[in-house]
Amino acid sequence: MPPPITPSSHIAPPSDDSFSRDDDATLTNNEDTPLLRSEGSGPPSSSGTYQNGGVDEDDLDVAKQSVSRGRAVAIVLSVYVLIFLQASNMSGITMAQSTIAADLDAYENAMWFTTSFLVALSCAAPLTGKLASIFSPRAMVLASALFFAAGCLLTSQARSFAAFVAGRVVTGVGGGGTMVLALILVLELTTKRRRGLFVGLVNAGFTTGVSLGAVVFGGLISTTGWRALFWIQAPISLVAGLAVYLSIPGRLTSGHDAKGGSLGAKLKRIDYLGAVLLAATVVLFLFGLSGKIQPIPLGASLGTLAIFVLVEKHVAADPIVPLEVLQNRGALLSCLAQLGFMASRWTVLFYTPIAALAVRGFAPAVSGSILIPTNFGFGLGGLLVGWLHVRRAGSFWGPSLICFGLFAISLLALSFASSPDFPFPLYILLVFINGLFTGGALNYTLAHVLHLTLPDTHYVATSLLGTFRGFSGSFGSAIGGGIFTRTLRATLEDGLKAIDGSGELGKDREELVRKLIGSPALVYNGGLAHDEQEVAVRGYVAALKVLFQAAVVLTLIVAVLQAGTGWELPVSKKRDQRTPRDDDGVVGREDDADV
Repeated sequence: MPPPITPSSHIAPPSDDSFSRDDDATLTNNEDTPLLRSEGSGPPSSSGTYQNGGVDEDDLDVAKQSVSRGRAVAIVLSVYVLIFLQASNMSGITMAQSTIAADLDAYENAMWFTTSFLVALSCAAPLTGKLASIFSPRAMVLASALFFAAGCLLTSQARSFAAFVAGRVVTGVGGGGTMVLALILVLELTTKRRRGLFVGLVNAGFTTGVSLGAVVFGGLISTTGWRALFWIQAPISLVAGLAVYLSIPGRLTSGHDAKGGSLGAKLKRIDYLGAVLLAATVVLFLFGLSGKIQPIPLGASLGTLAIFVLVEKHVAADPIVPLEVLQNRGALLSCLAQLGFMASRWTVLFYTPIAALAVRGFAPAVSGSILIPTNFGFGLGGLLVGWLHVRRAGSFWGPSLICFGLFAISLLALSFASSPDFPFPLYILLVFINGLFTGGALNYTLAHVLHLTLPDTHYVATSLLGTFRGFSGSFGSAIGGGIFTRTLRATLEDGLKAIDGSGELGKDREELVRKLIGSPALVYNGGLAHDEQEVAVRGYVAALKVLFQAAVVLTLIVAVLQAGTGWELPVSKKRDQRTPRDDDGVVGREDDADV
């Protein structure tokens, strides 16, 4: 077997000066290693090797950049802690929602406890990805940890709904870069053969946080109170962020030369106008679809989106989303498909604990534990796909669509299974299967995006895909929450009117509806009469059924978008792969075979 080949000319190799030393210390072969070296990895040679119909495959066993084994372990563990904290804030709030809503008298606005965090996270993610290419990943990890810690402290001290939401926004800004930076580190420090496995590990860390966050919040809130659950995260976040900062060598960059230029020059490269317009577009769109549908914010979001595209195309010197990505059909359709797919997934993460709490009458800690099987399936699906299948660079068009279809079937089954009469063990199996196909789909779609985009845009394309995944939580919370709340309110009002034999609700009934919407724990622990409890349970069952079936429709729509990404390489990538050059600039071989 020939030795691994040098990456073809369309991938710029690291310069000797940039990567031959760690600050002032020279790195030896024993200390400077990829994050995880696979068997058979070794120094690249300059000879070209063609496989798969004449296409030059990039070297599968050599990482772009490398760190010592000790640094690698520290990076993995510290990034895992940051991912865990971010994810636990997404699911844990559903278990703490009732207590916080009662304390702050914010029953009708309880959905914004989650939505405000996710909107801020979504808006911060693309800017973080761009800043990481200007200031280096290590600096952005530390900055993200500082924002996250500050947000947790502000949230823990909130005495009003507005102050609580402000704290959640700051926390979301800090958490926005965690997943994006984790994926950038995977691209830089792992080999292509092991990339799928490490993406699966990143997803597993995320899903562990989602699973255990609900369990921890639900189990501790009655003992510690909700404030302690937030302030305790601040020192943990700071320690983890500092550990990542110290573990990543100063020489490690992503995309552009992050070490070049003065601080002022770097600040000038930031696309401030584009960042503001993108954030405004997301906020206006989600605000217009959350709760009651509001045409004015929706129309305004379309206007800011149009201006954003024009600014990125004609004004910004260093746009958040480069033209190469904006004009790549596969990348754009993948991002849109990812948005809808993960928005559907978030309906499971947000509302299956509520189903256990309000429909089956489980305790908060037990209700939160329902996320363990679905997120175990999520982590297992990503790991299996990365370990067994995503071991090469290439198209994964078919497997992505298969996972989308199976995911939709599991959602449809959940829409009928979210009732008190359905066997609970089968319900657990359904949420596990839903997570299994989600994890597989995320790994396949990421690998497929890397296949569809040029190597020099992989960082931005990966960041953009992560951004849309971040948006999905906001969409799932705001839009899904709007569908759920409207259905629940209508069902509760109709049921209570039937009990009273009246065409209108009195003030006491209106107050009961308001509290039941904001606090699902009141269904079984709010002192309701038997007939009122039956109405409340039916209301939640109906709302869950409509919500999951709406998610099925959305999944089928985005499956069509995913199919539209195609499997062809970009023209420039085809050309580079057909005419690889060795280090002396000699053309290795022309090949006109279709890619």
